Amino acid sequence: MSNAVEVWALSKSFGKEMVLKNITLSLESGKIHGIIGRNGSGKTVFMKCILGFLKPDTGTVSVFGKTVGKDVDFAPNTGMMIENPGFLLSESGPNNLKWLFSGKTSQKPDIPALMQSVGLKANSKKPVGKYSLGMRQRLGIAQAIMERPNLLILDEPMNGLDNKGVEDMRNLFRSLKEQGVTILLCSHNPLDISELCDTVWEMDGGVLKRIKSALRFAFARQGNTLER
Repeated sequence: MSNAVEVWALSKSFGKEMVLKNITLSLESGKIHGIIGRNGSGKTVFMKCILGFLKPDTGTVSVFGKTVGKDVDFAPNTGMMIENPGFLLSESGPNNLKWLFSGKTSQKPDIPALMQSVGLKANSKKPVGKYSLGMRQRLGIAQAIMERPNLLILDEPMNGLDNKGVEDMRNLFRSLKEQGVTILLCSHNPLDISELCDTVWEMDGGVLKRIKSALRFAFARQGNTLER
């Protein structure tokens, strides 16, 4: 199976601080890949480099065979949720999705069905400003999948969700994987990683290392020695 993402010798600094250090990885298509690491370890910066939001100092990023920053400005066929989703707070969830649709795909999204797929009321007129944190997370995920991307990049997608919401989103991500979507996600919850991910990577001080399996990760989180 081909790789959705190829990163080669990528480094990124801000001033004198090197945030990413010579990162190389491949993400196989149709699988869920997880990144773990402490806050400030470089995870979000790395995701932004893949997306094309930040330009690396050295190295290359290729998404579906296109070099980001050379062949394309931004990662193609990619949906994303990075940091806090931004919405028009005075408008409803469905209206926000309608206005955020870019038109890059010929088929317009079925917004009521999309709302329901993430556990929100199909035709809710409630303004997003009155949404709970969990409801905004659900809407952010709806926006990320709205244009049927082949790659999803999600930074802490379970933030603010209750137990049911977490399980709903895990089931949604499993369903997307079955449809051939590649997912790269960061999560502080070890169960998200162990239950969802086919490969697991750990970011520590800007260095990315692969953990042999999600099961080994879960085993290590119980206080056992982690083998890479």
